[in-house]
Amino acid sequence: MDFSNAQRAEVLTQALPHIKKYTGKTVVIKYGGNAMVNDELKQQVMEDIVLLWLIGVKIVLVHGGGPEINELMNKVGKKSEFIDGLRITDKETMDIVQMVLAGKVNKTLVNLLEMKGGNAIGLSGMDGRLIQSEIKSKKLGFVGEIKKINPHPITDLLEKDYIPVISTVGCDKSGNSYNINGDTAAAHIAGAIGAEKLIMMTDIDGILADKNDPTTLIHEVTIKDTERLYEDGVISGGMIPKVECCVEAVHKGVKNVVILDGRVPHSVLMELLTDEGAGTLFKEG
Repeated sequence: MDFSNAQRAEVLTQALPHIKKYTGKTVVIKYGGNAMVNDELKQQVMEDIVLLWLIGVKIVLVHGGGPEINELMNKVGKKSEFIDGLRITDKETMDIVQMVLAGKVNKTLVNLLEMKGGNAIGLSGMDGRLIQSEIKSKKLGFVGEIKKINPHPITDLLEKDYIPVISTVGCDKSGNSYNINGDTAAAHIAGAIGAEKLIMMTDIDGILADKNDPTTLIHEVTIKDTERLYEDGVISGGMIPKVECCVEAVHKGVKNVVILDGRVPHSVLMELLTDEGAGTLFKEG
């Protein structure tokens, strides 16, 4: 669709109140799902992040990398096994997770942001003991439970006008590294740094009253609403742990938490810079 200059100007004018609202505020974006493996979408997400950064929004990007981990595990002939959506992580698998997340994926995203005109620095949860963890369950191996977030490596970078890009590998006092669920890490990080907003990018529209009908998107829920939605089976399956992370973030003081469909081009900009927003918004109450 072609837009006239007047229409472009009108769009920018309508975005102005939202730009004012978020300039100088911190927004944590959990990046994963199809938006991460589709190259065109990946380019758009990086452009959106740099645009927000250029207008003064402090962005923290927390990323996963499940498909890339699976790919390398297949190459070395190692089978991926999961319990309740969490990857069983023995020592060899943990080495692969650390290599992929803290290495390949993290540095690829940093490089893309730099190419789009941003200033980005990559961190893992092991840097500055950012994500302090301990073993979650012996049957899961080196899957970590977060005990504490050290916010200073993140806030120091934000103060110096960088975009921190964080891979979710944690550590303990004995030097062991742990595979940390990305959604959980994003919720804890957002709470620890006092983020204005947490955006969880997923492969679904948000919470649907009818999971087979995207027109039944629930645009806003309170924490109390989620209890009823669990009971009614509206929140079920793979959506349960994501919603739990959103509720956790709200409890930790994040003012607004959103689950949105990362497969939709520019969904992050739609959420932050339009009246309608995108996805499902979680609020206290």
